[in-house]
Amino acid sequence: MTASDWHSTPITAAMLQGWIELEQTPLGILPHRLPAWARAQCADEQLAVVEQQPSGVRLCVRTAATVIELEALPMKRVYVGMPPRPDGIYDLTIDGIVAGQGSIAGGKVLRIDLAQWSADARLAAAMEPGEPGRLRFTDLPDGNKTMEIWLPHDEMTELVALHSNAPVEPAPPSGQRLWLHHGSSISHGSNATHPTGIWPAVAASRAGVDLLNLGLGGSALLDPFLARTIRDQSADLVSLKLGINIVNMDLMRLRAFGPAVHGFLDTIRDGHPTTPLLIVSPILCPIHEHTPGPCAPDFVDGQLMFRATGSESDVASGKLTLSVIRDVLQAIVAQRREADPNLHYLDGRHLYGEADHDHHPLPDRLHPDTATHRLIGERFAAVAFGAEGPFGGPISSGRG
Repeated sequence: MTASDWHSTPITAAMLQGWIELEQTPLGILPHRLPAWARAQCADEQLAVVEQQPSGVRLCVRTAATVIELEALPMKRVYVGMPPRPDGIYDLTIDGIVAGQGSIAGGKVLRIDLAQWSADARLAAAMEPGEPGRLRFTDLPDGNKTMEIWLPHDEMTELVALHSNAPVEPAPPSGQRLWLHHGSSISHGSNATHPTGIWPAVAASRAGVDLLNLGLGGSALLDPFLARTIRDQSADLVSLKLGINIVNMDLMRLRAFGPAVHGFLDTIRDGHPTTPLLIVSPILCPIHEHTPGPCAPDFVDGQLMFRATGSESDVASGKLTLSVIRDVLQAIVAQRREADPNLHYLDGRHLYGEADHDHHPLPDRLHPDTATHRLIGERFAAVAFGAEGPFGGPISSGRG
């Protein structure tokens, strides 16, 4: 291959899907999963990190290239006193099938001291600068094809350019329905090893829909700015997986939780009055089924685990557990369905329950592994997108 055969193409908004806002940087563009006005309403360091992690964000291009190279600047997380984390994985798919995987070494480093972590401070962290790198995919099929490069779901990625042995252009719209999903770190993809392996991506692939993933690690907290963000987005289908972060942050008491859910739904319905809307309660998590938060890091033989620090006796005074959360969410949906038949409820234990925990325990007591993400995604696709499911109806003619 000669220099004249090589094409360098700046990455543009038209090439990207799964983002809310793009920030222009000196190097290129940085995808955000929250708009700037929403980010300005919350100074939480945890949220600032996770909304920049591009879970569900992918490059979608049309090209005849057999070699393509992504230039990007990743941000690595390093936990003080812990073994190094693996580099984030990029998945290249052709016609929805993973045709290549790889990582970009180096980049920025966010150094986190969990010994200083607390529910209030959230993160004790410092950023170190770094340089962009490149990831090359080779031996791709001849001829024009639509390719997607899914960015690491848990590693911030500043995008610079694509380099290839044939021209690259944005892929045409897929024509599929757009599914907007909001949830916690489990929806974000925590403990999955690659971006198309997180459960929302698995479900979207099975169901044949386009995904906008607003799973935000540690940040599914019924924040009003998040409801307004969802309200303002174009979407054919909306799902909300609520509860685990409310409990593991010990954020609310029973008195506040119900009205907060109602308010969250009211705001979303202002922009999506008839869009199918599915409320999903938490999957099984034994440490919080009957024990309130807050949740705290727990180091076991050098491995990061989590534990509940509340007491079951506190439930009587209004502290929340997952079992309480499920009862409240189910009651709210039943009440509202009298006037809102497009609102639906799914008990998260149908996606991951007692029998599943016996065979696939949560490795850190809180997050599923890659195999369990696939299990959850396949079940969600079958239940939600099946013929009798809330998302199983005809394709809508427009987006609410």
